[in-house]
Amino acid sequence: MAAGLCALAACGPMGLRSSPVPTARPAVPVAAPAAPPFQPSETSRALRDFYGRIQQNYLTQGLLRVDGGGPDTPFTERQLVENFIRIALFEEFTNVGNQLVRRETETRLHRWDGPIRMKLEFGDSVPAAQRAKDTQAVSGYVDRLARLTGLSITLTSKNPNYFVYFVNEDERMTIGPALRSISPDVDLTAVNTVQNMPRSTLCLVFAVDGPVDGVYAKAASVIRTEHPDLLRLSCIHEELAQGLGLPNDSPAARPSIFNDDEEFGLLTTHDEFLLRMLYDPRMRPGMTATQARPIAQQIARELLGGES
Repeated sequence: MAAGLCALAACGPMGLRSSPVPTARPAVPVAAPAAPPFQPSETSRALRDFYGRIQQNYLTQGLLRVDGGGPDTPFTERQLVENFIRIALFEEFTNVGNQLVRRETETRLHRWDGPIRMKLEFGDSVPAAQRAKDTQAVSGYVDRLARLTGLSITLTSKNPNYFVYFVNEDERMTIGPALRSISPDVDLTAVNTVQNMPRSTLCLVFAVDGPVDGVYAKAASVIRTEHPDLLRLSCIHEELAQGLGLPNDSPAARPSIFNDDEEFGLLTTHDEFLLRMLYDPRMRPGMTATQARPIAQQIARELLGGES
């Protein structure tokens, strides 16, 4: 009706005035129905209970230490060198039939030679408060890794080359397409290994070389969201550091997170030395253990002030 009155006023000879066109009232937004809370599968819920018991068992035994080592965990220059060679120049797994099996093999020195742009990918199973907590934990840790290595490591969604997936059991089993989209060099072995993780594997990381042998171009870590807080933080520390070029574990490494005994949950002073050795300019990607050893000895002597 208002529109008709307006037209009449424009044409009529009598100068009739129409009533003002009423201002349209803003539409009252209708709240969308709240999405139902994410419901994990029975398998995922069982894993949450399982890893809760695992963490408590570790703590009861005095494991998952967060003190970084101390007077009870001394190590010498010789031990630091041997640990570096074993952890940086050997790999924990071998490809057998498109599956990674635990079989230690010698490799060449690998590391990053350029900026790391890290993106966190959260599954729907991770609530907002937990995402914020995980993001804060990763952010503080990558700052520390950047200081130790001299690398530029930033959290960003722009052209990422290091992906960190926080997923539960259901999401992990469907992660294949996301992993394959990272790089054409992500092969079937890596995808199978992630999707078929046994529950004894708390978390994992894999990295792929770029055009230069020994220089990483892409990496991805997978962290289970069923983990309780300390076990989850332990996975962040170990996998993100391993993805920088420390692919192996050693039962002789102490104090270290690169030891399957789980005595230490967070990066230690010993592990900081390993990262500093790896990213020392005297080391070169593609070095063999034989080539790297004398350089590691020199750096260890400098780091520890000549302790033997």
